[in-house]
Amino acid sequence: METNRMVLAAAAVVAISATAWYFLRPSGPAPVPPPAPVARVAPGPAPVPAKPEHYPAPAAGEEAQAKPLPALDESDGVLLAALAAVIGREAAGRFLVPERLVRNIVVTVDNLPRKSFAMRLSPLTPVGGLLATTGRDESLAIAPENAARYAPWVALLEKVDAKRLVAVYARAYPLFQQAYVELGYPDGHFNTRLVQVIDHLLAAPEPDGPLRLVVPHVLAEYADPKLEAESAGRKVLLRMGRANAAKVKAKLAELRRALVDAG
Repeated sequence: METNRMVLAAAAVVAISATAWYFLRPSGPAPVPPPAPVARVAPGPAPVPAKPEHYPAPAAGEEAQAKPLPALDESDGVLLAALAAVIGREAAGRFLVPERLVRNIVVTVDNLPRKSFAMRLSPLTPVGGLLATTGRDESLAIAPENAARYAPWVALLEKVDAKRLVAVYARAYPLFQQAYVELGYPDGHFNTRLVQVIDHLLAAPEPDGPLRLVVPHVLAEYADPKLEAESAGRKVLLRMGRANAAKVKAKLAELRRALVDAG
């Protein structure tokens, strides 16, 4: 029972952060700009909506509080074993990075509102596949069929029980808070950052029509300067397609409500 609680706690944050890695990594003939070489690519937290400034962490139930958590540096085995029991050993071995799982989730969440993030610190392994594009030169754009690459992940996210995940996230919260403090925020609160990042993603633009690309040098960029200037997290939503982005935003809004209510 305890391992099931731990895996769902990890999945709650993975659903928000680690999935972003899968969506954003470079692929095909039109890769996105390269990541920064360090976890924190800008000094201090990136600007995100922050009203109120603090969101209390969800409170764990009395039964959960009575059971000790593993140490942060010893939590990988418990989480990985529990995840393998839920999603299958083959899937866990294929998609999960077995080291520093909690720390990598925390740093990925923290970096989503920035211009880029350190892909080497992703909690997920690199995924193959090519970016589907259409046209060339001035008509070069992300092809509609590119959205199909993300359909399985979006379908999985839609099935998440937000209240249940927040309840188990509360149980494992001390591990995430410790990792956030060690990341360089001695006075920070990871739950506050998590809610702020969700707000940032919910405010992502929803452009109509094809997303045109340009290749000024070697790497592809969005032709619209405003879209190119967006954060790494918001580009995740742009890249997956309008329909997928709407489903992800709906689940993020549901998770946010559960987080705030439980806090």
